[in-house]
Parts: sequence; structure tokens; C-alpha cells
Amino acid sequence: MTAITACARSPRPLVADLLSLRVGRVEPLGPRGQTSAIRKQPVAGRIALTRLGLAGDEQADRRHHGGPDKALHHYPCEHYAAWRREMPERAALCEPGAFGENLSTLGLTEATVCVGDVFTLGEAIVQVSQARQPCWKLNVRFGVGDMARRVQESGRTGWYCRVLTEGGVGPGDRLALIERPHPDWPLARVLNALCRDCLNRDELTALARIDALAAGWRALAAKRLATGEVEDWTRRLDTPV
Repeated sequence: MTAITACARSPRPLVADLLSLRVGRVEPLGPRGQTSAIRKQPVAGRIALTRLGLAGDEQADRRHHGGPDKALHHYPCEHYAAWRREMPERAALCEPGAFGENLSTLGLTEATVCVGDVFTLGEAIVQVSQARQPCWKLNVRFGVGDMARRVQESGRTGWYCRVLTEGGVGPGDRLALIERPHPDWPLARVLNALCRDCLNRDELTALARIDALAAGWRALAAKRLATGEVEDWTRRLDTPV
């Protein structure tokens, strides 16, 4: 990977303060009592960050959440203003933590963060592995039947990071970009290729070759190239009846 000192195509270093650091326990969610750890609470002091995530953070569905490529969920705080405008009836909920994020910052979005970006975070080093694929539990969390689809269509998904170097982290730490191996692949472009221009062979071919992209997403791009079809999103986005 190539070391860099600035945001790609920008003269200023890409640095963001950590506004909130959060962990959550598995608990019932919604009227049907489905389990989830989406209600993450802020931590007050420093905690350990390992290759599987923050100490004390849990996942209810380990098949689709957690694991080395999804050790941390990062959601931009600035997106909440847009959600409050679009859903004034849910304004009280549209605050940091609503999307089950571990990290909340100002200054980093899907437009400015690239797949494979490497950041220092406290004593740890983390790498952006993929954007988030929203699922139906967001529908239950917000009490909005199509919330997961809204998130996907808006591109305001947030993203996941893997942990390259374990260490202690805490509120007030900063994320500072130190490497950018794929400056031409902001997450907004990745999301466009996988969620909008879904069968663009040039984009899919390039995605399948990005070693920093989570293996599941590389496999997804390769499968679309092989079949010429887009997978069914219904089970992921629509709340089970």
C-alpha cells in the first residue's frame, strides 16, 4: 500500500474527531422481540479494540454482522440532519447511535472515504473494508417499513472497518488517514456499482479485483459478472412477516 499524507485529490489531511464511541448488548427489538444489538450506548473511558471489534460489543446475527471485516461500524454524524429533514416525525431518534454505529464522526462521509483507507484510531490501526448493506432491522428500529431501502437508496449507509493493529481507543480519539491504496474508489462509487448501476461489467470487474474490499463483496461482484443477474434483496431489506 502507498503511504499518503492527504485526502486523495485534496491538499488537506483527512482527520476527524471521534464524537462518540459505542457498544451494544443483544436484546429484544420491536414488538415481535427479534434480537439485536443495534441499541449501542456511549462508553465513557478507554476500551480494547481487537480484530473482532470493541470489548463488550455484541452481535445477534453473526452470519451477517460482526467478524474481522465488520469489526467496527462507522456512521457519519452529518447524515442525521438529512434524516431529520426527511423524517421529522422521527427527529427524536435521528441522533448519533440510531444506526447502531460504533464510531460517530464529523468530516468523513461515503464521498470522501475510499475502500481500503487506513486510519489510526487511538492506539489501533483500522482499514475501511466495505460500505454497510442495510437490513430490515432498521425498519423495526425506526418504525418505518421501508427504512432499510431508504438508507440503501440514499447512499447514507455508513461503512465497516477491519482492525489491522489492536489497541486501546476512547472518546476524543482522532481518526487520521495514513494510507490510501485505492483513491479512485470512494465508497459512494462502490455503492453506485452495487446498488444502482448494478450490472456495469467494467465496474464489477474492477471491484472484484480490489484486494482491500471485503471478500463477500468481491465474491458478489464476481457472481454478477458470471450470471448477469442481480441478487434478490427482499430477504435483506423487507421485514419478515
